Amino acid sequence: MRVYLLIMIVLSGLLFASECEIHLEKIQNDESRFTLTLTHDKNWEVLMDEHTGKIVLVSKTVDYNTSEPKHFKKDNTPVDQLINLAKSKLGDSYVYAATGPDHFDCSGFVYYVFKENGVAIPRTSLLQSKSGEKLNRQEIRRGDILLFDMHDRKHINHSGIYLGNGKFIHSSSGKVFGVTISDLDKGFYKDKFRWGVRKIL
Repeated sequence: MRVYLLIMIVLSGLLFASECEIHLEKIQNDESRFTLTLTHDKNWEVLMDEHTGKIVLVSKTVDYNTSEPKHFKKDNTPVDQLINLAKSKLGDSYVYAATGPDHFDCSGFVYYVFKENGVAIPRTSLLQSKSGEKLNRQEIRRGDILLFDMHDRKHINHSGIYLGNGKFIHSSSGKVFGVTISDLDKGFYKDKFRWGVRKIL
């Protein structure tokens, strides 16, 4: 099935219109599950909010948060390589205890991405949380491991990778049930974040 979607984007007080071609593809012989393929300009990045179901197009050329460093360098730094690999796994399914390359649980995803970039980290989110100095919200930066207490039990049980600008990538067992990008500073995860750990200096 093919449809055309006119997406209106409000950016810095201006209104932009971008026509995007959308494909819906049935997968795994399961009528309840579909892959959504969105064709868009290369200067935009697609983000999915797993809790509201919203699909958002974000410009790669605009710095939305001037309090954080701009990153317009070529994709050749260790952090860039780490994040590029992480983003290449968007949409891969959540499977308990899996560490890739196509299925992950939360800590398995973080473990896989760092391992493939030559950085040894513990396998579980609890041990990942103890593998370095604790960083608060103001101290974290792109490429840091983020640790969460999902059930407010004073026990780390979820991890992800910070992308900058208040976004992080992780393998979620929630509605998306796979690798997705979520907000750190608002919505479901705002009160679940505990600290970050830096493995790439």
